Amino acid sequence: MRTTFGSRRYRYVLGVGIFLATVGLIVGMVGCGEPTTGVQIRDWYDLDDIRDDLNGKFILMNDLDSTTAGYTELASSTANGGRGWLPIGIWPNAFVGSFDGQGFEIRDLFIDREGEDYVGLFSFAGTGAFIVGVGLVDADVTGDMYVGGLVGHMHDGSLSNCYSTGNVAGDTHVGGLAGECGGIVSNTYSAASVYGDFEVGGLIGQNHATLGRCYASGTVTGQQYVGGLVGWNHDGIISNSYSSANVAGDSLVGGLVGHNRGSVSNCHSTGSVAGYENVGGLAGRNYEGTVSNSFWDIETSGQDTSAGGTGNTTAEMRDVNTFSAATWNIVAVAGPGERDPAYVWNIVDDGTYPFLSWQPSA
Repeated sequence: MRTTFGSRRYRYVLGVGIFLATVGLIVGMVGCGEPTTGVQIRDWYDLDDIRDDLNGKFILMNDLDSTTAGYTELASSTANGGRGWLPIGIWPNAFVGSFDGQGFEIRDLFIDREGEDYVGLFSFAGTGAFIVGVGLVDADVTGDMYVGGLVGHMHDGSLSNCYSTGNVAGDTHVGGLAGECGGIVSNTYSAASVYGDFEVGGLIGQNHATLGRCYASGTVTGQQYVGGLVGWNHDGIISNSYSSANVAGDSLVGGLVGHNRGSVSNCHSTGSVAGYENVGGLAGRNYEGTVSNSFWDIETSGQDTSAGGTGNTTAEMRDVNTFSAATWNIVAVAGPGERDPAYVWNIVDDGTYPFLSWQPSA
């Protein structure tokens, strides 16, 4: 089924007030505005040509999928000797340009690069890279270290209004959207099934970024440093985000974050959490980090303890007063399909968990 930000032309605007505030933050911190022009990408051949101009500006003009020209040769399970797509910006030659997806989707991407590092649609995105408004749908991505659906490793760049679905698997630093990420991440989500050994997250494996208004669903399975949203929050800042992913691992396992050494605020998690050592409903371990105004569901998670946050019953987690009392920017709406973009968070009182006002309707 198609996964989009609401209607086909809802794209990545998602609430004018919130969007403009987010873009202002991005412009101020990475010095790059939203791309509006660039080389037009219409098929897989065009997408492949990005690697010849890693500091260029590119704009996606339509969906790409298995029926689009160039798929068999470049992005299928038979391409490149069965290894599939060759990631763009292979380390140390980073992609440092801009890619504007315009709300279109890249579907059916296949990558089998077992034993290789920096694996994703983009391999390595460096300082100043700007990726916005693209959906990666039904991707099948496998690598070793720094593995993500959209980007293996982003260093001090910007990811906004993007999403990822499908399967992502690797060893270390594995995430549904990005394996490791620094810079700015906003208004993004992952609904991927993510598998790895160490530092495995539903959205990001290891996070150094300022991450806000994001969420993850799906499943996350690993050994150590395993989290529904982020496996290891390493000096990153996470705010106004949540996870409903089901999480399973051995140690340092959390519904939102497996290991936190950064900042977590105004977040929640509601998925099941299973592990053996340092397991928490919200955070598995908190070392030299902070967790504030954040909550988890003790019933759905199966965990009544956490290294930070407050555990609540399902009924309490669906009560707007729980979050307004914690000074969340939240308002009750009439139904799950309703949105009030004047607030960061919306909730159907006594009916749903808090959800982000920009996110697509169910």
